[in-house]
Amino acid sequence: MTGPLVPFREIVVKVHSRCDLACDHCYIYEHADQSWRTRPKTISDEAISRTARRLAEHATAHDLPSVSVILHGGEPLLAGPARLRRVCEELTAALDGVAALDLRIHTNGLQLSPRYLDLFDEFGVRVGISLDGDRAANDRHRRFADGRSSHPLVLKAVELLHQERYRHLDLGLLCTIDAANDPVAVYDALAALDPPRIDFLLPHATWEQPPPRPDASPTAYADWLLAVFDRWDADGRPMPVRLFDSVLSTLTGGPSLTESLGLAPTDLVVVETDGTLEQVDSLKSAYEGAAATGFDVFAHTFDEVAAHPGVRSRQLGLAGIGAECRRCPLVRSCGGGLYTHRYRPEGVAGAGGPDTGGPDTGGPGSGGRGDFDHPSVYCHDLAALIRGIEARTRAETVPPAVGHPGELLVAQYELTRSMVAELHTALDGRGGEAWQEAWELAARIEAACDGLDTVLAHPYTRTWLAEAITAARAGRPDAVGRALQFGAYLAAAALRGSLDTPVRVRHRDGVLTLPTLGALRVGAAGSAGEAEVRLAEKGFVVRTGSAELRVERADEATGEWRPVRRLGRDGAPDLALDDVDPYRDRFDAPAHPGLSRDEAADWSRRIASAWALLRAAAPEQAAGAEATLTTLTPLGSGPRAASGGWSDTYGYGALGIPVRGEPAALAPLLLRGHRRAALRALTEVTDLYALDGGWLRAAPWSPEPLPVSALLAGAHERAGLAAYDRNHRDHALRALDTLRDAPELTVAGKTLLDSLYREAERV
Repeated sequence: MTGPLVPFREIVVKVHSRCDLACDHCYIYEHADQSWRTRPKTISDEAISRTARRLAEHATAHDLPSVSVILHGGEPLLAGPARLRRVCEELTAALDGVAALDLRIHTNGLQLSPRYLDLFDEFGVRVGISLDGDRAANDRHRRFADGRSSHPLVLKAVELLHQERYRHLDLGLLCTIDAANDPVAVYDALAALDPPRIDFLLPHATWEQPPPRPDASPTAYADWLLAVFDRWDADGRPMPVRLFDSVLSTLTGGPSLTESLGLAPTDLVVVETDGTLEQVDSLKSAYEGAAATGFDVFAHTFDEVAAHPGVRSRQLGLAGIGAECRRCPLVRSCGGGLYTHRYRPEGVAGAGGPDTGGPDTGGPGSGGRGDFDHPSVYCHDLAALIRGIEARTRAETVPPAVGHPGELLVAQYELTRSMVAELHTALDGRGGEAWQEAWELAARIEAACDGLDTVLAHPYTRTWLAEAITAARAGRPDAVGRALQFGAYLAAAALRGSLDTPVRVRHRDGVLTLPTLGALRVGAAGSAGEAEVRLAEKGFVVRTGSAELRVERADEATGEWRPVRRLGRDGAPDLALDDVDPYRDRFDAPAHPGLSRDEAADWSRRIASAWALLRAAAPEQAAGAEATLTTLTPLGSGPRAASGGWSDTYGYGALGIPVRGEPAALAPLLLRGHRRAALRALTEVTDLYALDGGWLRAAPWSPEPLPVSALLAGAHERAGLAAYDRNHRDHALRALDTLRDAPELTVAGKTLLDSLYREAERV
């Protein structure tokens, strides 16, 4: 087994091995492993003490900030209050000062009383109660040995737990699914109890002992769950449902939230009443001894259990599941399902996965008593559930920015605004009165005009904010100085909004820059200081000590004033020609120090001709670029500049274009730069793919296989450039075909993929 050892963060402690119910679907008493018969009824003092010490050692060795301990059974309340107090005391004392302790108990609730709940309140033990729905559903399986209903007593337990003094201990309800029950009636009964969470659990089953299927439907459990999902969704999702939340999380690039789905490594170990250390309890459904490790708390550490091959096989992510599951596009959400549900003895027939074709004939290691290298016995259910939830939520899951350039600009602007607030928080008062004055001035400017919107939307504003936040978070000496450059942005906003208010602005190297407007020489090179900028009857005035400088026309160059010029003549789009902003130099090629009037005119004419070529060759792509680009910065000479420039530090809308080059060469650079910037902007406001997999795939343009991020970026760029080169179109379509079944793609990523297909095929 390869990969680092995964420490245990969740410990199940069996405090009692018997139960006061006779549920016929219980994996402990009714399934293959019958080891409960030979174990003591109650955990011993020595086993409790050794478990607590082993856990503290493990948490210390791996520097774990917190651990969860679940008190389990059988029925754990049968251990009695005294025994449970001893367990809580030992664990609390052992973990004190080592790691935060999250204590929980899973119970059928029949024995629950104020005596127990007062104890749980003392130690912060949260309580999860098993209930399978309304009375008819619950009594299908959860009955006493003499056949009596357990439902009324469980409701009393829930009612007691919901009393004001105990409500904070409520962990929620656990419901084992029976597809013969009415799904809506089950959900309504559970929801009526107002639980903080509901866990729907598939009944434990294997290929040898498959689950019952009403009408022999291969998706009976998916149909049942989707009916519940629809009711839950229509109700406004009043409480978390872990199974649904996990699917929704993985579909949008997030992690799995349950052991039964996804590729997250297992981090759970079980301590039996005799101190035996075992793997996850559900393995008892597979065969006698399936959960055994041969270890116990008296002679072995938790690290030894974590290194056990059975445990390690569930810590390998994608490499730890069968070949058939690895080929499935749903694998990141499904993860092959619960490990136990994949078990198939030798000679027992399986079924092919939903997208892999044909029956499963066994994976590596088949033989002997069988193995787990197979799809889940619930494979078709899980596939239908994931696809059903995706289809139902696609519209709300995919942000408007995917496929709508205007919405992408809005999302980018909101991101920049959030960074201003982030900078304020990161300073944590270190900016003193100067920062507070700027912060309050920003609010006044925003209330009076829309100038601040224009300045914050400028791509290079993002760079200043990112660098200022980094400095503030790190507590660097230059943090306050960087933050107070905010004054220059506020002054530009006030001038743009014709707001007559004085603004203090810092200048450096003898230049005062007003972002989006221009730069004014106010002193000798190397000098720094502070000036006051204010609106004047004509233009604006800058006061530095006793000196006063006037700029009557912000769009006209003078001896000391260099404006941000505009393109827009000769058919070029109306873009800013920004060769003055101090943050324009983060492109992957050097920025030009500044164009003369004649140089700017010549460059603008060539840019206009390049746009004309773009509109003729790729009208759709040219229109998209014109709608979202706001700023062009000329790049200096040199081989790096010749290929154009872009940067991942700017807000959306800026491109670096070489100052030299003929229109035919500049046109594809404009389009290529825009495509790269657009995709980067999308990844900043939504997750197009997950980054927790190790998938590499062949790319038509690369001799080496690429991760999904690079493959999607290449396909996105080439789809845009397809009008210029047939090879670009072919490469884009081949890459998109490869990505079609990529498990890493989120719903938003799949939506983008569909739009790229349509774009490439239209060329």
